[in-house]
Amino acid sequence: MPAHSETKLLPYSAQQMYDLVADVTNYPKFLPWTAAARVRSVTDAGDHQVMLADLVISFKVFRETFGSKVTLWPEKQQIDTAYIDGPFKHMESTWKFRDVEGGSEVAFNVDFEFRNRLLQGAAGMFFNQAMTQVVRAFERRAAELYGKSA
Repeated sequence: MPAHSETKLLPYSAQQMYDLVADVTNYPKFLPWTAAARVRSVTDAGDHQVMLADLVISFKVFRETFGSKVTLWPEKQQIDTAYIDGPFKHMESTWKFRDVEGGSEVAFNVDFEFRNRLLQGAAGMFFNQAMTQVVRAFERRAAELYGKSA
């Protein structure tokens, strides 16, 4: 099962980065291979919110929709994503945000497995590069929105 972990120091507040990652509906504007995004529902659970969302991922001839449960923890400044339906056998990710001097520390972890062995094999070949591009896309988007470069 491919996994990727990355921690970055960025010149934005933890709250700014949390808000950026939590804004799923705007992912198609800046995230590579994201053709569409739709929030099915948002439920307030007291200390957190649970969002059910769909992303349409498009890469060359591959186009798939997958659903996920996104748990937003504003006090902990953490976002957890768990797979609901689509082409994966398993998919989980976590974003953690922490203020540090001069900005924030952003930690991203993801692991997944496709149901289709062919897709899983192809994903394994470019997975780390793709995940690095995803993290960079969030960095570029933060620079556009908040006016500093990382």
